[in-house]
Amino acid sequence: MPGDSTRRYPLELKQRAVRMVAEIAGEHESEWAAMSRVAELLGVGTAETVRKWVRQAEVDTGTRVGTSSEESAELRRLRRENAELKRANAILKAASAFFAAELDRPSH
Repeated sequence: MPGDSTRRYPLELKQRAVRMVAEIAGEHESEWAAMSRVAELLGVGTAETVRKWVRQAEVDTGTRVGTSSEESAELRRLRRENAELKRANAILKAASAFFAAELDRPSH
């Protein structure tokens, strides 16, 4: 389907998919086969999407090395805040230069 790559799934669905993969992994020849089956059962676009959810859950629970969801959210927040502070700083610099020029101008 067009646009599946930007589709947003509810958190509950992601969590359910991760639990299902863990529950049925032993019934399949590979973890990938279990992920494919869960994607099919839950109507998720691709098994790769389920794989990403499983890997992120492993990071979030500390069983896999990587950046946790919480850390990613904090990083995004800090980047937005940094961009806003840079904009504010640029405005203040421009205002400072404007007022300095006004003060240097002869008053007669």
